[in-house]
Amino acid sequence: MVTRKTTRRKPSSEPCPDCTAGQVSEAFKVGGRKKLESPDRQQAICLTCLGSGEVPATD
Repeated sequence: MVTRKTTRRKPSSEPCPDCTAGQVSEAFKVGGRKKLESPDRQQAICLTCLGSGEVPATD
């Protein structure tokens, strides 16, 4: 049996410029036909850092 070694990327210590703590707040639309924008906000995962809150490592 062959064991595989995975290489780990060194995590960066810089915070992500697009989010705070890996989450962003987004507006959402409600309603049947007109799709009015709600004044409320919902939390979503940051697509830049994928929820880690740090700048992604580059290869």
